[in-house]
Amino acid sequence: MVKAQEALAYCKEKRMNTDFCVLIDMSVHSGKNRFFLWDFKEAKVIEEGLCSHGCGKAPWGDTQTMTKPVFSNVSESHMSSVGKYKIGERGVSQWGINVKYLLHGLEKTNSNAYKRFIVLHSWDAVAEEEVYPNGTPEGWGCPAVSNGFLRAIDGYLKGAEDAVLLWVYI
Repeated sequence: MVKAQEALAYCKEKRMNTDFCVLIDMSVHSGKNRFFLWDFKEAKVIEEGLCSHGCGKAPWGDTQTMTKPVFSNVSESHMSSVGKYKIGERGVSQWGINVKYLLHGLEKTNSNAYKRFIVLHSWDAVAEEEVYPNGTPEGWGCPAVSNGFLRAIDGYLKGAEDAVLLWVYI
């Protein structure tokens, strides 16, 4: 996976976690797994799941952009932002299993993520398994995953000694 090689080089350069990272491929239909926890040492996916994206001008919870999400870094756009993020502090969420991770945008395309309250969290509306040809409900821009999936990756994130890269790309 080319993105994983690029991610490892980036993590080495920025002194981020070189054990694993998160890769989110927004070119994949939202009803299919597109959130990947990538193990750099084993060069393979160790966890994968569904991931929501922002609804933009469509109704919240709808699936109108399941094949072609739109992206923005503007507040109140209700769109996701592409780019590299540093996964920050673990905190309490009002969604899903009540766990969230703050996201710090590292590029021009996502520099407002923290101000926009874009966080990694779970959401009851996100299924535990692929729902293709249906889509995953769209939120306000956060990469939201299923409750079970966040439980699965939470242990990795909590145990990381160095900052973990999350990369949203198309």
